[in-house]
Amino acid sequence: KGSREFRGKLVGYDIHMNLVLEEAEELNNGEPVRSLGHVVVRGDNVVLISPTMR
Repeated sequence: KGSREFRGKLVGYDIHMNLVLEEAEELNNGEPVRSLGHVVVRGDNVVLISPTMR
């Protein structure tokens, strides 16, 4: 449906895979579009979780 991507530090989750991210930002083609700060992502919207390269 909507192909939004977000990046941030995972600080919490629950059994429904709801995610709590801090320092979150919305991405467009891998580039930051806007800073969101502290967010909760509803688990049924999560398709993929991936670690970042260091």
